[in-house]
Amino acid sequence: MKILLATDGSQHSVAAVEEIAGRPFLPNTELRIISVFENPSIYAYAPLPMGGMENYYQEMELTARKAAREAVETAAELIGSTNKTLSITTAVLEGSAKEVILDEADAFNADLIVVGPHGRSGFERFLLGSVSQAVALHAKCSVEIVRTRDVKKED
Repeated sequence: MKILLATDGSQHSVAAVEEIAGRPFLPNTELRIISVFENPSIYAYAPLPMGGMENYYQEMELTARKAAREAVETAAELIGSTNKTLSITTAVLEGSAKEVILDEADAFNADLIVVGPHGRSGFERFLLGSVSQAVALHAKCSVEIVRTRDVKKED
């Protein structure tokens, strides 16, 4: 079996990590843990004035990449320490989370995608869309959305 676990380090995705960590798996089960970050410079609508904002965007990208790396490393450490039968690989990927998760699932030939709901609601969800919803609607394999109970909204 091949499982793709997408995490962003949020409380909601940590619940998905903990769910996988607590399950028994058959030997030779492959787990690919990914975290996707978006390059903030793609949201710059105006040309950069003589490099003034360039350093700002580079710093934001480095911060996003570092957070994604920490999310996959933490997930791999937790799951690997509780389940020795899994073959675990990790990746930090750049792009739109919806598209990257679906593309990575196809490339990995995943049998199951596991994600958290991220916790957006109302107008924010309307504007940004739901990654888990898009993955569930468009994936070519099964998708599990792991929900948490009593998680306060993140700032």
